[in-house]
Amino acid sequence: MEHHFPLPQFTEAHDGLLGVAKGRMSGGLIAPPGLGKTSLVRGVVQALPEARYRTHYVKVTGLSKRDMCREIAQVMGVQPSGAYNALVRRIQDSLLETADTDGLRPVLILDEAQDLRPEVLGMLAPLTNFDMDSRLVLSVILAGQPPLATMLRRPELEGIARRMAHYATLRPLSREETAAYLAHRCTVAGATTNPFDQGSQDAIYEIGRGNLRATDRLALKALELAAAKDASAVDHVQVIDARRLLWP
Repeated sequence: MEHHFPLPQFTEAHDGLLGVAKGRMSGGLIAPPGLGKTSLVRGVVQALPEARYRTHYVKVTGLSKRDMCREIAQVMGVQPSGAYNALVRRIQDSLLETADTDGLRPVLILDEAQDLRPEVLGMLAPLTNFDMDSRLVLSVILAGQPPLATMLRRPELEGIARRMAHYATLRPLSREETAAYLAHRCTVAGATTNPFDQGSQDAIYEIGRGNLRATDRLALKALELAAAKDASAVDHVQVIDARRLLWP
């Protein structure tokens, strides 16, 4: 995390999810697209020592319960065939072997979890049920966009929602945070001075509205346009031209 932008909301979300994994519990990360969700999840994975944790990552699609179990089994190295109930038992046996024989704590990350069908999300209950819910073995981290929060409020998913020990969220950057973020990224890239003048920083914020992905794309394209003109700094005109070239 040494090159990540030092913002309290990212640190809080990172530490919260890390605590979930260390406590053998489950949690969620909910954020609109483009705010650094995947990067934050990657940071959490990197912070879990391989000598103590075994992390499994699945990018979610709209699959059935059986097919989602097959995806999970495959990333865990488990035979991904058979009926749904047999798959669940096979996955549980593998998790127990990881915990009891290998001495590792299994962590399952389901990314883009807003695309889970409600009945598929509900399968996390039997998947994490060990010794009649008296033993914590598997940590599950659900990472998704705001519709995931809406889905977790459905009455039939109350049991799953209550299994979540922590919810982390991310928000867009403020104007001041956007300016600091631009300066940070330039420093990480090796720049000794900030190539964005005040007008260009304001334009990037007004267009990108604090979205990290949009900010990165605007800044990079504006830098390319400024370099093509051999300009000493990026101004608001290059940012406006960058917006025109990036989006219809």
